[in-house]
Amino acid sequence: MSLGLKELQIDATPNAHASKILSPDVLQFLLTLHKEFNERRLFLLRERERQQQDFNRGVFPKFKTVAAKSWKVTAIPLDLQQRTVEITGPADRKMIINALNSEANTFMVDLEDSLSPTWHNVLQGQQNIFDAVRGKIDYEENGKSYRLKEETAVLIVRPRGLHLQESHVLIGEDEIAASLFDFGIFFFKNAKHLLSKGTGPYLYLPKLEDAAEAAWWAEVFHFSERHIGLPPESIKATVLAETITASFQLAPIIFELRNYIVGINCGRWDYIFSYIKKFHSQEDCMLPDRNTVLMSSPFMEAYTSLVIQTCHRHGILAIGGMAAQIPIKGDDARNDIAFEKVRLDKVREVQAGHDGTWVAHPAMVAVAREAFESYMTTANQLQKPISNRVITEHELLQANLGEVTAAGVMDNIHLSITYLSRWLKGQGAVAINHLMEDAATVEIARAQLWQWRRNHVFMADGQRLTAQHYKELKEQVLQKIPAVDLLDTHTNTAIALLEELVTAREFIPFAISLAYKKLTDEKFN
Repeated sequence: MSLGLKELQIDATPNAHASKILSPDVLQFLLTLHKEFNERRLFLLRERERQQQDFNRGVFPKFKTVAAKSWKVTAIPLDLQQRTVEITGPADRKMIINALNSEANTFMVDLEDSLSPTWHNVLQGQQNIFDAVRGKIDYEENGKSYRLKEETAVLIVRPRGLHLQESHVLIGEDEIAASLFDFGIFFFKNAKHLLSKGTGPYLYLPKLEDAAEAAWWAEVFHFSERHIGLPPESIKATVLAETITASFQLAPIIFELRNYIVGINCGRWDYIFSYIKKFHSQEDCMLPDRNTVLMSSPFMEAYTSLVIQTCHRHGILAIGGMAAQIPIKGDDARNDIAFEKVRLDKVREVQAGHDGTWVAHPAMVAVAREAFESYMTTANQLQKPISNRVITEHELLQANLGEVTAAGVMDNIHLSITYLSRWLKGQGAVAINHLMEDAATVEIARAQLWQWRRNHVFMADGQRLTAQHYKELKEQVLQKIPAVDLLDTHTNTAIALLEELVTAREFIPFAISLAYKKLTDEKFN
């Protein structure tokens, strides 16, 4: 499919949204971004690989500081100063309307972990964002109409991470970086309109690993603003501190993004995955059952405390992590327990010093807000005294104590198969056991399985998780899958994917990158 640019080709079946979203001026901008920034992005990814080799030899990260003696962060826009409750979700039409209407302060529309990146989903997501920015988004389902209210949440967009490609857009022989594709379309199509409404092009930046990657984004922002004639520093970004390496470079990351950054979010699930991934070769860094690694775990508490300290020291917001609970219909007792878990989680966050928090469902907005406002009577906690606690490298690295159980192994297997099968069908946010799961959870689950199996971990029942015992536990899980699902291509592909991820000789960095090849190669979209 050619759209008039010789150097850029769309390798996909014509799509109803393509001509609207991928206009010639947008494509030219994407081509320009690729030429300016892709080579540096690839260098940064090679640096990740080099650093991983160090970790595999037993090296651990060290704190880095900012050399500059005098610097400051630019002011936070008025509409981003109060972010008590943020709701997040994929860029589908119904979700966008419900989230913007939810009475949350902000809505992070997600083009990353909670969106399965079929070509249809990616383009429709951009169209939905375009319509929402202009207040012209609606939806009809089962006789019910969905429309935006007069007052809605502030919109923030999360593009995909630096390591991902958008395989449907080719520049020469290169697939365009998904981060540049997602950012480029959103920014070019919407930035000026957002500014005219008194808001701006606001972003969440996922999976940054160090200050060099933050500097790359700062250069992208500076170039993009100049390219379309925006005032400097119009773009504002919140960084997701969701990698173990980023926690050792928080101040340098803020410094590199000082003209754009307004906050840091504690991306708890990806952070746990990053810990496993970076130290997968080190037996001392094995974590116990996934559901026992809590925010109260010492290494997680140290990480969030460091984020809060560092953010407040530099005048930006520290946003708490996701509450994945969703309402449980037809069971009032269990539903009450779910809401209470959210309340307690948010009380812990606000008492720790967070300025706001995340929820995954509109029904959880009120309980999260009530928890925060019971302890935080101002827009944020930037004026409160900053803790003088010294958080050490050892505290960030100390593994969570606990047991690995057969039930934990089987739960990881079940979750991985369930999530991956739905992801291959085009669904990136999946309700499993009354929790809204996204790609981060399956990354934890499959990474633990690889590490436990590879190291023949001793389990709570006294057995080692050998290859044979893992196979036996996996068979128990497969026997519980309904026969009709075992006839489904997506389920069988998910089972095969998990087998490849768990039995690979070398740790596979991202399950979703492997699954994306299936998503595109087998034409699931």
